[in-house]
Amino acid sequence: MIDFVGKRRWYFAISLLVIIPGLVAMIYSTLTFGTPLRLSIDFTSGSLLELRFQEAVPPAQVRDVYVDRGYLDTSVQSADDGRTVFIRSKQLDQETKQALVAELEERFGPADELRYESVGPTVGREVTRAASIAVVVGAIAILAFIVIAFRGVPNAFRYGVCAIAAMVHDVLVTTGLFSIMGLVAGWEVDALFLTALLTVIGFSVQDTIVVFDRIRENIPKRRGEPYELVVNRSVLETLHRSLATQLNAMFVLVAILFFGGATMRQFVATLLVGMVSGTYSSIFNAVPLLVVWQTGEAGHLLRRVFRRSVPVTS
Repeated sequence: MIDFVGKRRWYFAISLLVIIPGLVAMIYSTLTFGTPLRLSIDFTSGSLLELRFQEAVPPAQVRDVYVDRGYLDTSVQSADDGRTVFIRSKQLDQETKQALVAELEERFGPADELRYESVGPTVGREVTRAASIAVVVGAIAILAFIVIAFRGVPNAFRYGVCAIAAMVHDVLVTTGLFSIMGLVAGWEVDALFLTALLTVIGFSVQDTIVVFDRIRENIPKRRGEPYELVVNRSVLETLHRSLATQLNAMFVLVAILFFGGATMRQFVATLLVGMVSGTYSSIFNAVPLLVVWQTGEAGHLLRRVFRRSVPVTS
């Protein structure tokens, strides 16, 4: 039998090596820009312009019109008909907006203005607050659900905490990547990023629960076996299902990443990285962390550290 759980220290070390660069990038971004991630107009302020052209227009070329005028953080999304575009940019005065619309009509033909909204800083703060509350409430709900679902297993609370720890791991990996890309390629956090992040959290917890559920089933069946062996057996029994499920989703995301267009690239990349991280953390972080806690290994390590920190007196 392959000893997955026995190599847990290596898994924790790999996670640290992946997370630390992202943390460094977030600290640098905070010192440089005031926030750990570069924020789009969804969180700061800006304008939303919705135009419908008579013919289909490429979103990337519409964005180029804004970029040429110095609005580098503009994002453009296209509706299903291909003729309607949603343009998010920094706040525009009326004169600048009319000049941009005129240039777009010159390049792509006449267009009907369906909507124009200006988002102020207050709305941005409300979005940030709502997103933070959504993540915290989601984590509490997940913890409560796991504790209730695993109430027949000793120390059910530990299962919930380990699932949340794996979720935090995935959030740190995803936000760390976005912070690095914000510094390197100018990626900005928008509402789509939050959607991707919440989706990643859902996938991560789902995969973790699959492994935990098999541990719950095997504990009464393998009463004579050490807990570590039961956990290792459970991981092997669910490994094929976990990988098959996640890999199928990843293949679709990779295809969209390459052929889905520039406007979706950040969203899909966030989903893909978060899903890879979620697959790893469910098997190689949540489960080993549960073993460390259940076997008392964490307490033993803390006692050793504490004894070393206390000076010896004669």
